[in-house]
Parts: sequence; C-alpha cells; structure tokens
Amino acid sequence: MSTDKYTSPLSERYASKEMQYIFSQDKKFQTWRKLWIALAQTEMELGLKGADGKPVITQEMIDELCAHAEDINYEVAREREKEVRHDVMSHVYAYGQQCPKAAGIIHLGATSCYVGDNTDIIIMTEALKLVRKKLINVIAELAKFADAYKSLPTLAFTHFQPAQPTTVGKRATLWTQEFLLDLEDLDHVIGTMKLLGSKGTTGTQASFQELFMGDQETIDQIDPMIAQKMGFAQCYPVSGQTYSRKVDTRVANVLAGIAASAHKMSNDIRLLQHLKEVEEPFEKNQIGSSAMAYKRNPMRSERIASLARYVMVDALNPAVTSATQWFERTLDDSANKRLSIPEGFLAVDGILDLCLNVVDGLVVYDKVITKHLMAELPFMATENIMMDAVKKGGNRQELHERIRQLSMEAGANVKQKGLENNLLELIAADPAFHLSLKELQAGMEPSRYVGRAPLQVENFLKEVVRPLLDENKELLGVKAEINV
Repeated sequence: MSTDKYTSPLSERYASKEMQYIFSQDKKFQTWRKLWIALAQTEMELGLKGADGKPVITQEMIDELCAHAEDINYEVAREREKEVRHDVMSHVYAYGQQCPKAAGIIHLGATSCYVGDNTDIIIMTEALKLVRKKLINVIAELAKFADAYKSLPTLAFTHFQPAQPTTVGKRATLWTQEFLLDLEDLDHVIGTMKLLGSKGTTGTQASFQELFMGDQETIDQIDPMIAQKMGFAQCYPVSGQTYSRKVDTRVANVLAGIAASAHKMSNDIRLLQHLKEVEEPFEKNQIGSSAMAYKRNPMRSERIASLARYVMVDALNPAVTSATQWFERTLDDSANKRLSIPEGFLAVDGILDLCLNVVDGLVVYDKVITKHLMAELPFMATENIMMDAVKKGGNRQELHERIRQLSMEAGANVKQKGLENNLLELIAADPAFHLSLKELQAGMEPSRYVGRAPLQVENFLKEVVRPLLDENKELLGVKAEINV
C-alpha cells in the first residue's frame, strides 16, 4: 500500500476485492480488447471485402488478436498517450504492436465510444449482478433472524414513542421488505441493460454504410452479432455517439435505493443498541472508545449509515449529467462518470458486506426487551381491562374516563417522580372496575398484545422470502469480511 499519495477509502477499507476487480484497469482494457475482437469477427463473418474483392479480415488476424486479449502492454499504451493525448487510440496502437498482422483492422468503423460505452455497460451489468448476489444474502440472513424471533414480544414505537407491542421478528420483516423492493428494481434494471453496439460518431452508422457499400441488411446484423458475442440480448435501437446517460441514472437510483434501505435498518439497530435491547457484533478485543473503556459503540451500523448517505447523494451525479448532455454527445460526462459510477458501486458493496456482518451477528437481549415492554404494557392493556370491567357490570363511558384519569396519574408518577408504573395498582384500588390486582396482572401476558405478528412473519417467509431464496439458492452462502 502506498503511503505517500491519496488512496480512496472505498478501496482501502470498505469494498470487496471482487467488486474492486470489476472496476479495475485490467478488467476495463481486457474488455476493450474483447470488443475489438467481437467487432473484427463480426465484420469478417459478414464478408467485409476490400476494393480488390478480397476479405479485409482473415481468421489469422482474429487468432492473433485473441492470442493477446489479456496480456496488455500498458507501458506502450502509456507512452503513446503522452504523445497523442487519446486513451483509445493509444490502446489501439499498443494492441497493434502486439498484433502486427491485425494492426490495420483494429477498431475498423468504430468510434471511441464503441469500446468506452460498451465496456461501461458490461462492467455495470457485472457489478449489478454482484450487488444482487449480496443483496439476496442479506435478505436470507434477515429471514433467519425474523424466523428465530417471530414470537418474541417487544415494544413497538411510532414517532419513537411507545405504541402497541410487536415482535422482534416482525420488525425484521419490515427491513426485509424494503430490501425486496430494491431487488425488484435491481432485477428490472439488470433485465433491461443493453449494449450501445457500434453506431459511429453520431449514431448513424455512416462508417458501416461506407464499409459495406450501403448493404442495409448486412449493416442491420452488426449490432445483434456484437451483442450476442458479448453476452447481451440486444443493443439500444438508437443512440447518438453514446448510450443515453439516463441508463447511468437508473443504475445509480437502484444503488441509492439499496443504500436507503440499509440506512433505515442501521438506524433502527443503533436506536435499539441505545436501549440495550439489540446489539451489533462486538469482538472480544474491539475498542469502543479511546477515552471511555466501557463503550460498545454500534460502529458497523454507523458506517452503514455514513456510506449510505454518500450513495444517496451520489445518485444526483448521473441525473445531472443525463440532463445536461448536448445533442449527440458532449464530454462533460466522462470525468464525472469515472468517479460517480465506480464509487457508488464500491460503496454499496461495502454497505452490503456490513449488513451481512451485522445481521449475522445480532445479539438480542430478551430480558431487557421484556423489562421495557412490561413498563409500558399496563397503558396498552387499558382497552382490554376496560372490556373485562364492563363484563363485570361497569359502564363503558365511565370506565373510559376513570382509566384516562388513572393513566395520567400513573404517567406522572413515572415521569415526574421517577417511580415504577403503578397503573395496575391504581385500577385495582378503584371499586368501579371490580378487578383485583391478581386478575389484572394475569392479563399482562405480552403475547396477548402482539396481534397477528408471529403469523405475519410465518406467512411472509413462507409465501414471499423462501420461494425467492429457493430460486436463487446457488447464490447463497456469502460471508462478509470487514476490513476495519
């Protein structure tokens, strides 16, 4: 690791080696060469002939190109770029130095965006598939957690104020469902990714009109054949010089959606850790604070939130770029794309690894959860108490007013005097209710107040999550490695 120049934290600390390779120079330039081979093969297969009627491209040339598809002579390309100030033509030259027989036909009929834009699509598609793999594994881990705690009652909150009880597992299904919505969007984007193809300087295919002597049927076959060779179903039917930058916007929006879901989950976990109800993994020798030795900070969840904010804001970059392209193309997209797209993917990759690590190691403190729930449950049980009192001859409206008054008194005891919640004792002492303290305490079974939460978890896992995991079982089993 170099210590005398800036290194992106996304590479150094957060993103996996797998995602980093997808956006590496090797991957980029090897893909360029594969695209040049696909173009040359297509032109040969379509019978491209010279003025003398002989084939312009031979199998010997193709074989030579294939032999040097991966051993890129970077130094030659770098030196050439210093002279010509053009990255694509520098690599055309470098490839030609290794392939003297094929040197004259490399990049024939293409513009720079043929390799640049098609490679971007190929790389983004591969990166989206890696994101999908990790997202499915996060969903799988959440499903295990939800199933394990589907029946554990816990205090639910609206406005972060105590509300009706739910279960720990039911809360986890809410996180899971948001990731499932992201997966739907992700699958749609992956399923609609298309190559640019080879359409020339302004997207008119004028160079191929010239090369193939105006043979329209032959020219129509070029893009589909290139797409097939590169593993895509089709190319975009029309374009300027580039594919529409709205494609980058769609990709970035999917990444931002995943980031938002992870952020929401991480916030909930951070709040629960403050309550000492649920805790993210904390290693034996981990230090929580340089000053406070007792601290157990939710640093993984905080990191998820921090990276997620970056990804959500990063989605603005492709949107603005898409909106400000002039006519068939401008070049003010290039520098921005080189930052915003790779770094968005690297950040989401790091987020999903953190999510895997956190959910896989969540610690649940059921006694603390029960303690907090029982401190509030008397308030939440008042409607049931009122119904029981009515059955014993009480007046519903009068009882409602008495419970309101007694609840205010009990609340004041808790908040103003620091006492325990004594609402049950107050109700038992009120003759209007005809209920003993023992009878009231018998009704304080938390499972009575969680509604259909356990069944909802079971149905959700059975009907929605497990079929998805069964369909993608070959992707399961990913374990995250956290660098710092």
